[in-house]
Amino acid sequence: MSKPFLSIIIPAYNEEERLPLTLVDMDKRLSRVKYSYEILVVNDGSTDNTAGVVEKMSPAIKNLKLIDNRTNQGKGGVVKQGMLLAKGEYRLFTDADNSTSIDHFDKMLPYLQGGNGNEKFDVVIGSRAVKGSRLDPPQPFYRQLLGKLSNLIIQAVNVPGIWDTQCGFKVFTEESAERIFGASKVNGWGFDIEALALARHFGYRIKEMPVHWVNNAESRVKFSAYLKTFAENVKIRWWIIMDAYNGQIANSK
Repeated sequence: MSKPFLSIIIPAYNEEERLPLTLVDMDKRLSRVKYSYEILVVNDGSTDNTAGVVEKMSPAIKNLKLIDNRTNQGKGGVVKQGMLLAKGEYRLFTDADNSTSIDHFDKMLPYLQGGNGNEKFDVVIGSRAVKGSRLDPPQPFYRQLLGKLSNLIIQAVNVPGIWDTQCGFKVFTEESAERIFGASKVNGWGFDIEALALARHFGYRIKEMPVHWVNNAESRVKFSAYLKTFAENVKIRWWIIMDAYNGQIANSK
């Protein structure tokens, strides 16, 4: 394939059950688009048959590729790997549970390209917290409250004005993806915060857009993940202050 228009990165850890339905739905929706694309499933050292499932489905799913890691790196680590191995003009990562369907990209594209009265952005992110978003069904009250409190802390420390840093549906231009993920250091859940904080410091423009988000009742995010993300949030701010990103912030555009 020549250089694809869109690269889709799917980080996957023990997703042998959920991933097939996601790939089938994605393939169906992408069959209607006119642009070229690639789908990169990055296996994060799964202990189940995630890699085997992807290999088995490759003949049936157009432009599907497997990046198979034998050891677990963390979601941030494999998203970074996928972003830097991708070839697309635009590079999007999305969750293996298909909480946000791939056709949301078509609504984001006008903001990436500009024109027709739209401002141009380098990073466009899905959001469950801005006007127009729809959660199906809504999260339990305690998760909503915990999420809002966490976001206020994240905004105060790193990315003011962004109301949902953790939605797993974000697209970057080729240039911003390579610069941001080429510098990123966080392998855990805080990688989203780091990517957005680096985008801001490198001078890239971020657009937050509403999504239709299908709530997964079997969410694997535990309370301990919130604590780790809080620690990573503080660490990211410290690294930025200390210019620990290989001098790239000091030399940003």
